[in-house]
Amino acid sequence: MTGPDVVFVLLGIVTIGSGVLVVTTRQLVHAALWLVVSFGALAAGYLVLTAEFVAWVQVLIYVGAVVVLLLFGIMLTRAPIGRAADLDSGNRWAALAVAVATGALLVTVVVIGFHGVRMELCDPGSSPCEASAGRAGVLGSSIFRTWVLPFEVLSVLLLAALIGAIVLSRGNGREAVE
Repeated sequence: MTGPDVVFVLLGIVTIGSGVLVVTTRQLVHAALWLVVSFGALAAGYLVLTAEFVAWVQVLIYVGAVVVLLLFGIMLTRAPIGRAADLDSGNRWAALAVAVATGALLVTVVVIGFHGVRMELCDPGSSPCEASAGRAGVLGSSIFRTWVLPFEVLSVLLLAALIGAIVLSRGNGREAVE
């Protein structure tokens, strides 16, 4: 194993560990902060894979927008910030079973879908890699030509979440104004 391989494995362990802490902590704000750690380790993994553009997109979109949206949603809905016993529904074992089944399904789909396909990471000095490796244009073209529909669906989903947070924060309008 090389140095980047060791760093990548350690970042994977941090990502998985903080992801587990996101769903197991009993404090809502701590869960959002563990999500920042998970997204940050994922972005660092992209840096190890020399995908700088994807790493910055990960930081800007997920850490900079999604987590901030979650924190604003927590604050606007007046959710309990500290420990709360009513946040635990008692379905930990069912949730664990669903998580393991979903993870197994995802791994199976990826293994079947990419069975036998290898993507060689080449040296920056080699001629076939110079044409497209590390270029944001290739990634942008792929996103806005091939993946434009999922991109737009995600933007509508985030807009719906923002509108939902605003509606929930307004209350029923009968509260006394101080």
